[in-house]
Amino acid sequence: MKCFISLVTCLLLCVCMVHSAGAEETIKLGVVTKPGSAQNIVADKFKELVEQRSQGEFKVKIFHSASLGNETEILQQIQLGTIQLAIVTSGPFDSFDPIVRVIDYPFLFKNYRQVDEVLDGPLGSEILTSLEKSGFKGLCFSENGFRNLTNSKRPVTSPSDIGGMKIRVMSSALHKAVWQALGANPTPMPWPIYTELEQGVIDGQENPLWVMEVYKFYEIQKYMTLTRHVYSAHIDVASLNWWNKLDKQNQDLLKEAMCEAARYQRADNRAKNEARLTMLKDKGMQVEENPDISSFRSQVAELKTIDLYKNPQVQKLLLKVLEATR
Repeated sequence: MKCFISLVTCLLLCVCMVHSAGAEETIKLGVVTKPGSAQNIVADKFKELVEQRSQGEFKVKIFHSASLGNETEILQQIQLGTIQLAIVTSGPFDSFDPIVRVIDYPFLFKNYRQVDEVLDGPLGSEILTSLEKSGFKGLCFSENGFRNLTNSKRPVTSPSDIGGMKIRVMSSALHKAVWQALGANPTPMPWPIYTELEQGVIDGQENPLWVMEVYKFYEIQKYMTLTRHVYSAHIDVASLNWWNKLDKQNQDLLKEAMCEAARYQRADNRAKNEARLTMLKDKGMQVEENPDISSFRSQVAELKTIDLYKNPQVQKLLLKVLEATR
């Protein structure tokens, strides 16, 4: 009898071990950028927190450097459920849900304090919740940063200096409209774009300071203008269908880890911007730190009336955010 009990006990232990080994779930997380980039800092921190706190229940596999395609293609894979998570620039979301255009309204935010008050508050929650209609579970906002113009042609101090320049923009109807209003020839193009800039296929691009550093645009773009024309968020999303199959405890664990990773990355990004600007100057970039922002603002002042903002939900939220950032 004792032998029989011992045998049963061993069998049960083996079953438990097999079940435990099989319970580990691999979460696929997609980003379009390379290691060291803003999205990747969030992804790496999220991976660290989740694998530590889930005690082996979850493993996170990060697909970086556009190995899953461009940002629009990554979002489509989130909808299909072939990957579970992504960290994507706000711009490409506007073809899935027009409410995201509110974040990218030009010259909306004056500083990071306003950014955090809006995106971490009820207005930001409204945007994240709205994404569920498109199959995304919006978790939180991490940071790309305030976008600035670079080009290889000439110094830019006002919109009159931009006329005719071929400026790369994201796959976003709003970003295209912004640069058309400023007199440029906006050219939608997936990431990365170093070769196109180097070969002169495009004259310039617009991105936060970390992009100029990590992607070494100082090698091929002589002029930078601190336009800060759009605050560019990253939206950290999950596949809604996958998310809804998780139990509440795991949902809480994953959301807490992602939001903690996002806060970590935002603080890290902001702390490094002064040193980045100094480095870019030392590398030879000519930086216009005080452009005629009022002229830029006046060129885009009527964008809130264009068709891209006529959806009633979008217009209502835009007016709320404009009031909150006055």
